Amino acid sequence: MLKKEAGDEGIRVTVVRSPIGYTERQKKTVRALGLRRMNQVVERPNTDAVRGMVNAISHLVKVVE
Repeated sequence: MLKKEAGDEGIRVTVVRSPIGYTERQKKTVRALGLRRMNQVVERPNTDAVRGMVNAISHLVKVVE
């Protein structure tokens, strides 16, 4: 498990729209973030990789820093 350092904040990602009806790639991105159900909230590290994934499905999720 990664240790949290001072100033190293994560982001909270919430699924607000269903990935049903979107491309397979977008569905897999939602799953890769660990999101399975509607309105589920997960906390992820604030890295470039995670930011890119969230940016690709920004129409499906809500982000709180």
